[in-house]
Amino acid sequence: MLPEDCLSIILSFTSPEDALRASLVSSCFRSASDSDLVWERFLPSDYAEIVSNSVTPLMFCSKKELFQCLSDSVLIDGGNKVFKLEKSSGKKCYILSAKELSITWSSNPLYWSWISMAESRFCRVAVLRTTDWLEIGGKIRTKMLTPNTTYGAYLIMKISERAYGLDLMASEITLEVGNQVCSSNVFLKHGEGSKEMGNLRHKKEGSVREREDGWMEVELGEFYSGEKDEQVKMSLMEVKGCHLKGGLLIEGIEFRPKH
Repeated sequence: MLPEDCLSIILSFTSPEDALRASLVSSCFRSASDSDLVWERFLPSDYAEIVSNSVTPLMFCSKKELFQCLSDSVLIDGGNKVFKLEKSSGKKCYILSAKELSITWSSNPLYWSWISMAESRFCRVAVLRTTDWLEIGGKIRTKMLTPNTTYGAYLIMKISERAYGLDLMASEITLEVGNQVCSSNVFLKHGEGSKEMGNLRHKKEGSVREREDGWMEVELGEFYSGEKDEQVKMSLMEVKGCHLKGGLLIEGIEFRPKH
């Protein structure tokens, strides 16, 4: 049997999922897989900054415990963002709250209101009261994400029972990285048991998908987070119909690795 520190070095070149599996092999593997040397490799390089930006103090005694804390979602930046590590890979995920987005006329109570919802991760969500100009945008820099990873951007939303005008005309969804732009259309309506999202690269129309957390999502596009830091912009817009629409609830935009 190899020395414990050698096992730890080997395990540090695997994945969080593999390290947890190895801990079930024997007490020696369990001790090696629990080592800070292993879990330090699975944490992002800026984990100290993320911990310091947490809304509530994180309690941990080891790097493995810190990884577990971060994989359970952490409110950061004054409660306007959610950070999470993917449990299987350790890759970064973010959710930007509606407050972090650019929503046309969102500060005018005639068009939008801001309410608290028990099922939301954030203190406030945006509720569309009525408008003929629906425009929601977000942005993120790839340096915030895991390098060399394909990400999807998803608008997290709900459609109320009293919603109107949202599905009379398709909304345009756009994702822009540098001089590359991908666009598609989506009708904002409850899905009919759909389990898969429309992919901007392969389908002309997107769809609304039910999430496990009780919300719905629309994929705004996918992009590659490489070594170079780039700004990624995404939007959902319906401004051509000139008709009133309302009953849309916006929680935020999520960025997560695609598999």
